[in-house]
Amino acid sequence: MPKQVNASIFDFHGRPSVGKALPLSLQHVLAMIAGVITPPIIVAGVVGASVEERLLLIQIAVLASGVSTLFQLYGVWKFGARLPAIFGVGFAYVPTLVAVGGQFGIAGILGAQLIGGISMMVVGYFIQYIRHLFPPVVAGTVVLVIGLSLYDIAVRYMAGSGNVEAPGFGEPLNWFVAFATLTTVLIASQFGRGVVKLSAIIVGMLVGYMLALLLGMVSFEAVAEAGWVAVPQFMPFELEFHTSAIVAMVIICVINSVQTIGDLSATTVGGMNRELRTRELTGGLLGNGLTTTLSAFFGALPTATFSQNVGIVAMTRVISRFVLALAGGFMLLAGFSPKFGALVTTIPYPVLGGATVIVFGMITMTGIKLLIKDELSARNMTIVGLALALSLGIAQVPEAIALLPDWIQNAIGGAPIVVAAITAFTLNLVLPRVTLADEERERERMACADEGTDCSTLQDREASRRSHRQEGSAGNASSS
Repeated sequence: MPKQVNASIFDFHGRPSVGKALPLSLQHVLAMIAGVITPPIIVAGVVGASVEERLLLIQIAVLASGVSTLFQLYGVWKFGARLPAIFGVGFAYVPTLVAVGGQFGIAGILGAQLIGGISMMVVGYFIQYIRHLFPPVVAGTVVLVIGLSLYDIAVRYMAGSGNVEAPGFGEPLNWFVAFATLTTVLIASQFGRGVVKLSAIIVGMLVGYMLALLLGMVSFEAVAEAGWVAVPQFMPFELEFHTSAIVAMVIICVINSVQTIGDLSATTVGGMNRELRTRELTGGLLGNGLTTTLSAFFGALPTATFSQNVGIVAMTRVISRFVLALAGGFMLLAGFSPKFGALVTTIPYPVLGGATVIVFGMITMTGIKLLIKDELSARNMTIVGLALALSLGIAQVPEAIALLPDWIQNAIGGAPIVVAAITAFTLNLVLPRVTLADEERERERMACADEGTDCSTLQDREASRRSHRQEGSAGNASSS
């Protein structure tokens, strides 16, 4: 009797039909594509790259994103998270890449990136020994800030561009297309059934894209100019090693490891309803460090988890590896075919913004879900509150750190995730571990001392509470 094939999209090892998996995969591709191509575009402008170098940076970024995603999904030896997560060239590094590229060019970036990738693997190797330093209050804070820090990106996209100074930014037509896309996503996700409900993101993007096409907002000029096939080259750029660039890159790579912890935790909690396992975390960090290191030899920028795709997993609960592998395959195809990649980049910013703003909201809620897994004691609320205040406050007023040393500005400037991770991690180490029960006992002691009553009865009341709990547990056990 032939073995029955697991076709569930809600099982990591499920292998649904291509027809069912395809739309679910495409929404992952469409959600990440703008984030993949934007960093190389920005870096190319900073380093003064030629048109050919600019196209090369974009192409290899797309290719590296496909490779790193597939590598993380299936893994090799101890490398790879083997979780439903999308990896690729990410936004988190952009402030540091801009600072390093402005001084040392693309060669300085890639040389520092090589060392930064190795530092990621070191963190990944030792994470099993320091995992306890990243409890839900730390990981949840990082995920929460990831979600909150993405809102301005979604709103800028809805307004027409990632750059507020771009021509036509904020025009009513952009908002019309963005809200039409968002409305379609909401209708499909809340009132749709089956594949339509699960593919709400791509349904919204298709409607938004068709509307933008009718309104003349889509340009195919880049598609006409792009070639059909291009093979990546080994060492298309030289590697240069500068101490200040290496220090800045190592710092951001280590901090990005904390973001990876947060994203992978959000994936398992939001999509799989369980905690992240140490083996998965170790593999994810080791794999990300390896792909970042190898990418330097081919001209691709550092890789990271994609938070918007984490949000899609949490929103749809679709965790089939086959579905995400198709998305990685599409990115791989786009990396070998510049024309295919150019076609994907014709999606207008308002369509991307309207489709992803709800996804970023889901990331925020996943962070909150992680936080409430731990008790909301005064200690934990202090950690979360201060991390949010400092990270988002500095991000909103970047001039506040303008007089600090350059390496500090490079590490935390424009990256609230870095500030949140450092703050939450440090406070979790130094603040005394006080539980809600400890706080309640302290309030009772203070109350009886203030009233001038005998506080020795507190111990009797605590013993009585424990006795009642034990009796209740015994009663439940006997009844069952």
